[in-house]
Parts: sequence; structure tokens; C-alpha cells
Amino acid sequence: MEMMEDVVIVGAGIAGLATAVALKRVGVRALVLERSEGLRATGAALTLFPNAWLALDALGVSHKLTPIYALTSMGYVTNVSAGDVQQVHARVANNGGDGQGIRTVHRKVLLESLAEELPVDSIQFSSKLAVIENEEQGGASIVVIHLEDGTTIKSKVLIGCDGVNSVVARWLGLAEPVHSGQSAVRGLAVFSQGHGFKQEVHQFVDAGKRAGFVPLNDRELYWFLTYNGENMAGDPEQIQKQVLEKYAEKFPSSYLDVVRHADLSTLTWASLKFRQPWGIIFGKLSKGNVTVAGDAMHPMTPDLGQGGGSSLEDAVVLGRHIGNSVINNGGLIVPGDMAKAIDDYVKERRWRAAFLVTGSYLAGWVQLGGDKWWVKFLRDGIFYKYLFGRISGLVHKDCGKLPAMSFGDMDHSSKKD
Repeated sequence: MEMMEDVVIVGAGIAGLATAVALKRVGVRALVLERSEGLRATGAALTLFPNAWLALDALGVSHKLTPIYALTSMGYVTNVSAGDVQQVHARVANNGGDGQGIRTVHRKVLLESLAEELPVDSIQFSSKLAVIENEEQGGASIVVIHLEDGTTIKSKVLIGCDGVNSVVARWLGLAEPVHSGQSAVRGLAVFSQGHGFKQEVHQFVDAGKRAGFVPLNDRELYWFLTYNGENMAGDPEQIQKQVLEKYAEKFPSSYLDVVRHADLSTLTWASLKFRQPWGIIFGKLSKGNVTVAGDAMHPMTPDLGQGGGSSLEDAVVLGRHIGNSVINNGGLIVPGDMAKAIDDYVKERRWRAAFLVTGSYLAGWVQLGGDKWWVKFLRDGIFYKYLFGRISGLVHKDCGKLPAMSFGDMDHSSKKD
């Protein structure tokens, strides 16, 4: 079977679905190819800072989430070995108006909120990419995508939102992401009678380890453990046992009790990778009408909580540049002008992405740096006391709005042969 599309997005994660929503808002239909059988929610939950909420505002989705997830404005950091507890004020919590604070949300609810905005046939599941090719057609470059099931899709634009192991990024020639030396366990904890915690973040740091939890609602908490090293294999029950008996055995009972209440179906372990900043600054992030977004462009460690937010920013910026091109060309996707629009998107995002990757890595290095006195001083005396609460410039980034479309510009449809 052969299909012709205006835009194909590979990957139905946060970046892919958000990009599809952004394009829909500017009158461009996108086909989203997802290799899994349904929406994936690996990671269970994520914390969204004001920059993410500004992007969700631009996408027209934030109103679905803000009524059901409370603002978090306070946190506590416990030094496990010393027993010291520092209070951390999230100064960013209420800047910028209602709804643009810090909220932790279920990853699946965010994905579903985005997917609901798309036409029912927009996402094609169980679609595994095999080969990407370029083809000249009528003097214009067309991307030819071959799927493992034999389907061929020709598209004017290809956007890789296929995660840290992106096939599209590899095709562009981007260097492979590297291991950070850190790993993470993440999951949800469920207290059927209520957990009794206030809407506050609790973090615990020890030599080479950082853990924490934050409420999602009255009964559920999101919890995590990041640590230096690899090798935590096994099923979710074995991973939970290793966290309790090997990695967090000296942590406060409040954290251990949260881990004991883990919903094992949500528990995951991952080795944390990132793309080296110079690979983003100097790498080929686009080629003609092909580009990448989200983790496919800038995988980063979770230490600044910006993986999801930066993906949402990408979607809005890419949607704005593509939308402006479509408006300026009378509602049409013109390959030459589209290549310029994608290049402008890359120029706008390149340095921001490199900065976030670098900041996340350095934050992780400080927090997981070990028990040397100078590392403890950097972490406890400077990072948590002065820097952690002052990242408002970073997390208040406004990625802008999407261009307003006139009625006549709307609704580009795909054609099937």
C-alpha cells in the first residue's frame, strides 16, 4: 500500500502528539506513526514547570489538566547521612498568572489530553519504521518512508519524535546519545485510604543517590530514585526489593513506605542517556524537510525536570514556523519554503536545547556527586540553598503562540493511492 501525506510524525510520545496538535491548530494535518500498540506512559508521571504550561496554553490543552492537578510551591531536601533538612521555596510557583506554576501530572493523562485533540485516524499504531529515503518528485524533494509491514508513505515533511534511540536522528547523522553514568527507577505509589502528605516535594540525597516523591492527588504519589551506576535488572518486584534493601535502606521511613506502596505495573528502570551539547550545537538537526523534536533532538537527564517541558516548547515553535510558511503560501506546503521554516525552527531551538542538556547534567553531577566535602558544600551550601529556587529564568521561558489561521487556510487532507 502507498500513501501520500503532507506531514508524517514518527512517535506518539509527548513531542509527537504535541507537534501534531500544534500543526492541527495551524491547519496542517499530520499522520503520527507509533511503533507500540497504544499510547505509552513509561515514566508514570512528570513535573511540568511554567514553560510547559505556557506551551500547553498555546496548544489549547492546559485547561484540561490544571483543574485536576494542584500547584506545588514548597519542597524539602533531606541530607540522609547528616540528617539535615532544607526547605526549598519554588519561587516560580505562581508567577505568570493562574495555572502556570509547578504541577506533577500523570504521563498517560497528558498524552490522552493531547491525543483527544486529534482526528481519530491521526495516530497509526504498530507502525515500525524500516527505511527512510529521499525522492525527487516534480522538482521537489519528497521523503519516502518504508514500514516493516511493507507500507510505503510519501510525505512532504518528516518529523522524528521517536525518542532517545531515534531512527530519524540516526538518518540525519546525529551522534548517538551517551550514557550519563546514572540510572533511574520511577513509579507511582497508591494509598487506598489516602497518603496524608501535603502538596510538597520531598527529596533525599546521599552519596551518589537522590530520591523523592510528590503527591499527584490524595491517594497517589509519584516517586523516583536516581543513582550513579547501572545494573538493576529484573521484574518490577525485584527492582522494588533492590530499592528498599540496597539503595535506600538508610533513607527515612516516609520514603521507604512510599516505595512499599508502589503500583508495580507503573514501576520502570532506565539507564539515563543524553546527547552531548556540542552534538546539538554543531550537529545536523535537519535536512531539507526532515527534522527532529523532543528526546530525538535533545535527550537529557531528569535533574531539572525539563524533558517534557522542552518537548512541548519544540512542538509550539515548530508549529509556529510551519504555520507561518503555510499562511504565507496561501495555505499550501511549498517544499522550498518549508525547508527554510524547518531551518528557522532548528536555529531557534538549538542553543536552548543545548543549554537545558548542559544544565540538567551539571545539576545531576552536583546532586549525585558523592560525599567529598567540597561536593557536599556545592550541593547543600550553594545548589539547594541559592540556585535550586532561582531557576525562574529557565523555567519561565515563553515559547510563544501559534499563528492565527483564517477559515480558508484550514484543513489540509491526506490523499491515498
